[in-house]
Amino acid sequence: MTAALAFATVLDAARWRARQAAHAARADALTAGHRARRAAGARHAIDDFLYDYYGTRPAVLRRWHPGAGVALAPDPAEPTPHAGWRWYATDADGTVGLDRAAFLADRGESVRYIHGLLSAIASRPAYTGCFGLHEWAMVYRQREHRHPLPLRLGQEGTDAVVQAHQIRCTHFDAYRFFTPEAAPRNAYRPTRDTQAELDQPGCLHASMDCHKWATKLGPAVPGELALDCFELARDIRLLDMRASPYDLSSYDEAPVAIETPEGKTEYAAQQRGFAARAGVLRAGLIAVCETLLAPTG
Repeated sequence: MTAALAFATVLDAARWRARQAAHAARADALTAGHRARRAAGARHAIDDFLYDYYGTRPAVLRRWHPGAGVALAPDPAEPTPHAGWRWYATDADGTVGLDRAAFLADRGESVRYIHGLLSAIASRPAYTGCFGLHEWAMVYRQREHRHPLPLRLGQEGTDAVVQAHQIRCTHFDAYRFFTPEAAPRNAYRPTRDTQAELDQPGCLHASMDCHKWATKLGPAVPGELALDCFELARDIRLLDMRASPYDLSSYDEAPVAIETPEGKTEYAAQQRGFAARAGVLRAGLIAVCETLLAPTG
């Protein structure tokens, strides 16, 4: 076995086949609604974000990987499918696993960036006082909106909520969608270059991005962790929209009315719960990066 293919764990065929089947079933359940709507040509203002913005593909999500440092023992009954996949290699004994050296040769810069960003986020306390106002800032004084849904307070009522609050959005990929009138109202001026300095664990979008980083790390991420990140992003997206200015009654979703004290309390409580979940998953992704970046030999 070469140094590049040194594996900490080798799964026997029965075990990895079972994990592969369980992963496929779970992925199918998580994407069933989207796949049915896509087949029917229907759209969903809440759920489609995960597929449009993140470029999530159900078929890719369904593909199980053992993760960096874990190999698959040969199955005498049938060939190991991973043997034909990109960045995988087969040892002389038939064991198949991710070739870390080959993966790093192609994706090393991304791995180092992701490791640095996630480590920086994990080093900070969670701030939960933003109350989801980024979504309100995206429609502030704007007559045309991203989603074909009514505003539950109307345009004037929505604008009044923005004007009555201090916006403290630290996440560039939310801030860049602020309307021109809303951007100057933000306490920060996040850019892509300052993302590692500003992203923090309480931010819903930084937590949703665990799915983004798991996708970019691809076959280095164990399938179970990848689906946990996707499921977290799906759950956060629902809160993100329930706390937004949009009227979701057509989806039978009640608002989290962040313009009220009760809504703020509910939002912050859910935000803390998501930050805790994301912290565990972020630690898993950091560990994946460290496995990839560890010296070989």
